[in-house]
Amino acid sequence: MRIAIGEVRHETNTFSSVKTTVELFKQRWWERGDAILSNHRGVRDYLGGMIDRAEALGIEVVPVFVATATSAGMVVRETYETIKSEWNAAMRAAGGVDAICISLHGAGVVEGIDDMEGDFLQYIRSLVGYEVPLIATLDLHANLTECMVAEADVLLGVHLYPHTDCYERGVEAVEIAMRMGKGELLPTMHLTKLPMMITTSLTSMSPAKDINEICWEWEKHPRVIDCAFFHAFPYTDVPEVGVSVVAVTDGDKALAKLVADDVAQHIWARREAFAPDVISPDEGIRQALAAEGQPIVINETSDNPGGGAPGDGTYLLRAMLEANLPSACFACIFDPEVAQIAHKAGVGSTITVNLGGKVDRLHGEPIALTAYVKCLTDGRYIIKSPMGQGTPVNLGKSVRLQADGLDILVCSVSTQVLDEQLYLLHGIDVTAYKIVALKSSQHFRAVFDLIAEKIISVDSPGLTTLEFSSFAYKRLTRPIYPLDNVTFLPSV
Repeated sequence: MRIAIGEVRHETNTFSSVKTTVELFKQRWWERGDAILSNHRGVRDYLGGMIDRAEALGIEVVPVFVATATSAGMVVRETYETIKSEWNAAMRAAGGVDAICISLHGAGVVEGIDDMEGDFLQYIRSLVGYEVPLIATLDLHANLTECMVAEADVLLGVHLYPHTDCYERGVEAVEIAMRMGKGELLPTMHLTKLPMMITTSLTSMSPAKDINEICWEWEKHPRVIDCAFFHAFPYTDVPEVGVSVVAVTDGDKALAKLVADDVAQHIWARREAFAPDVISPDEGIRQALAAEGQPIVINETSDNPGGGAPGDGTYLLRAMLEANLPSACFACIFDPEVAQIAHKAGVGSTITVNLGGKVDRLHGEPIALTAYVKCLTDGRYIIKSPMGQGTPVNLGKSVRLQADGLDILVCSVSTQVLDEQLYLLHGIDVTAYKIVALKSSQHFRAVFDLIAEKIISVDSPGLTTLEFSSFAYKRLTRPIYPLDNVTFLPSV
């Protein structure tokens, strides 16, 4: 058996002014052929799961093409067409395959195309037809469409946030492809969408934890293959935004609908429980100082590069500098200009710069800062978090600055913090600090839940703020909760 694998992933924040180009994809993943196998074998990501499971089963893996970019604004149409051309050329060179397993996100938006994933699945079908099994893995924050459901044989969503089960979804995709190839499985799907958006919600806590448990209880049914609760991506202004449930069964459409509708009703009944606690950076710092033990982690959820924010926001950093904290560190602020100045000046020098606030003013004004250059690095390390463990990271020229008792990490590539490795790269042991600040919404918790005495989330103006009412939605299907009063009943 021959299974083609590949990946096209982008989570599009349509409110971002930063267009997603080929260059942004190449900062992350732009891979062809055998490089896909060598770069992902044994790595805890979707492709790693596909490769490892296929090779364990004696299945020939046919690597096609991988294009993945950090979340940002709209994907440029020319860039998307280039990705399709790369996929087409690789598929033609590969020859016939028995199945295709592809890693997608589910919240991609291209200039002129609201549903990038649905469009791309259609494109794959135009190349191979509808007889070849097509299984796609999706991010938990996908905005599902009927087009995706119609074009794929199976859609598998991650269940956990942080997304520590991407590898397992890759494994599952290959196993389903093998069963379909043997004629042992005839999957059917049903999508139930809710007029509802939720903020970043941990699956280790209620109410998201409760919904997952309901999904897993349904998966015990002998004909239910998968049941996934998709939290959706609310920072995209397209009509299809919204929480959804996808149920996959073995040839039983009525059962798939029953399962998806049942889970959707449970989500709706708990909708008010998804409302977040919103506190300011100043309040977060006060709570951190009052808390016992260390480290106390403060995460700046409103400027999360993993959700399309620029990563150069200054609200939390400014508040920390003004608080004159005795033992604190911050990671990381995106500012290649300052990183270059520091590298030119050298370790041991003192530099005066305007730090951050360069992409826009929504995330705060630049900070006039005089700082000591403590450490310079190339920004390269390997992720140790169970989310993507083994993935190489390259943040370009990076620097550890010290100012007013605060250690500040500055990088040349925008990123959210996933684990402690970026700190360690710059000589910082996070357990030695009272306050550890970082830019991320929830993914950092896969590691920091084990390290931190307490975690405090702070919010401020930004492209990933918890306050949906701050966005000027123009194309979103209304009414939608929590912006509007709305009644929900699944279709019959």
